[in-house]
Amino acid sequence: MIKEIEKRLLGFINKDELVRLTQDLVRIDSVIRPETGNTEAGVVRFIADWIQRELGVKPLVQEVVPLRENIIVTIDSGKPGPCLMFEGHTDVVSEGNKDLWQHDPFGGEIHEGKIYGRGSCDMKAGLAVNLLTVKAMMKSKIDFKGKMRLGIVCDEEDLMLGIQDYIKKGHADDVDACLVSEPEENQLCLSMKGALRAIVKVKGKMAHGAMPLTGINTSVRMARIILAFEAFEKAEMDRCGKDEFLGWPSVTFTVVQSPPPGEPTQLNVMPSESVGYVDIRTIPGQAHEQIKMQLKEILNQLAADDPDLNAQIEFIADKPVVSMEKDEPIVMIAAEAYTDITGREPVYNGVPGATDGTFLRDLKGIPSLVNGPGPRHLPHQTDEYVQIEEMFESLKIYLLTTYRFLNRT
Repeated sequence: MIKEIEKRLLGFINKDELVRLTQDLVRIDSVIRPETGNTEAGVVRFIADWIQRELGVKPLVQEVVPLRENIIVTIDSGKPGPCLMFEGHTDVVSEGNKDLWQHDPFGGEIHEGKIYGRGSCDMKAGLAVNLLTVKAMMKSKIDFKGKMRLGIVCDEEDLMLGIQDYIKKGHADDVDACLVSEPEENQLCLSMKGALRAIVKVKGKMAHGAMPLTGINTSVRMARIILAFEAFEKAEMDRCGKDEFLGWPSVTFTVVQSPPPGEPTQLNVMPSESVGYVDIRTIPGQAHEQIKMQLKEILNQLAADDPDLNAQIEFIADKPVVSMEKDEPIVMIAAEAYTDITGREPVYNGVPGATDGTFLRDLKGIPSLVNGPGPRHLPHQTDEYVQIEEMFESLKIYLLTTYRFLNRT
């Protein structure tokens, strides 16, 4: 049941402000484009200015790598109590071929109750929810205990350098719980898939396209590796089964290039090297070190069958499976807030990928609840969108959760 003081607190949020802020964020291109030098810098400047103007505090902006920065803000009540963190990332994935979009990927257009654009659900709507939750808590002047901390980080879509730097610099040391506003349809996600990322390089011998037998074809051998990894994926699916919340494990070649980046493509030249990028997603029951050994053994076996197959695999990222129980205080309070706001029972689930919360949970033991607005399976697709009503529902859930968590006895 929502108390009178909580109703008053909810009166400090505004749907139109939420929509405008989300549109403003979507209209700033924060795709990482090495060819032009574009990064999250524009959206970082916008958010830092917004925080100083709307919250009346100067944010801490810290460089992670050149032109890529984190934003940290701590609002301290001055009273003993827990520290609740709000986490979100500023980078978005590429829009791909703009001609395939029906809506401008950086237009923030509204159509039939939805805001369209790259990053609308992953996760600029979530960023707006985080910012306006903190603003409402401050502007209401309603008492709370402990601290609120905004952790707005870079590079979530790649190697998650932002959250690792955030942790390394001590910003998570006193955090008791975290709300991660990734797009999960406001479901309460208690677990996150693990992730291994790898690069496979196959070296051969360059040759004229008219005389391929004078060389060693790396494309054919890369194809054999892809099929062998696919067979390994199927074996793991049979062994582990489908997790209740996280679904199936997977091994996916996302990019295959021959010749590799930086070398010209010539139709009549058989390249001397092929490169493949592999995205491996894991569930409980899979050990990452074991998977690394098994994939290396697959390459060794293929090489034993074909002396001309010269392949190496390098693992460039390792994010474990993480989870927590329903009886964590942040989960129980968020579940109650969800029901009080929506009138429905909460839906528990898992995140189909890794998030920054993976590192918070794994490295610091912080209960990290992922429960932001936006369709779960829409991120990284064309015509990405977030529903305005779901986004506003998320803001109300976040605000009620925040007040109750910080003031719990």
